Amino acid sequence: MKTDNYYLKEIEPKDITNIHKGLSNPEVTKYYDVHFSTLEETKIQMNWYRKLKEEGTGIWWGIYGIHDNQFRGACGFNNLEAKHKKAEIGLWLLKQYWGNGILKEVMPNLFNQGFEKLKLNRIEGYVISENNKCKNALKKINFTYEGTMRECEVKNGQLISVDIYAILKNEWIKT
Repeated sequence: MKTDNYYLKEIEPKDITNIHKGLSNPEVTKYYDVHFSTLEETKIQMNWYRKLKEEGTGIWWGIYGIHDNQFRGACGFNNLEAKHKKAEIGLWLLKQYWGNGILKEVMPNLFNQGFEKLKLNRIEGYVISENNKCKNALKKINFTYEGTMRECEVKNGQLISVDIYAILKNEWIKT
């Protein structure tokens, strides 16, 4: 999958160093469910990517610059439910690439994968309520806010609320 400036490549075991760059940075993982301090710990994430694909419950891609082949971050789907034609979107970028419009450029490719190839009708985004940057990014790519699950999860010993966003296939086609 390519855009004018980026290409998406399916995550594979040799990408562990790139994944570790992002998921070991406390600023990147502040609102994320995982954080890995060591390369050895990052193997947990790599096994998760492999398991998603093997079980047919998701797929993730690395985001790379077309002109420099530099890793920018990762995006993909988890909690894929073929019966219900829905999946949860996930994404993160290395901090130095925040605010550069990368997600806005690559998301149409991700939507195409989800809606056309995976035959989804609905793509959901679950965002910790305090994560305004992510919520704003989802709004920019036409996700609709659907509500807040109040104090529904525990992170670092604290109850947190999670906002639900979604985009439907018929809304994506209109954009």
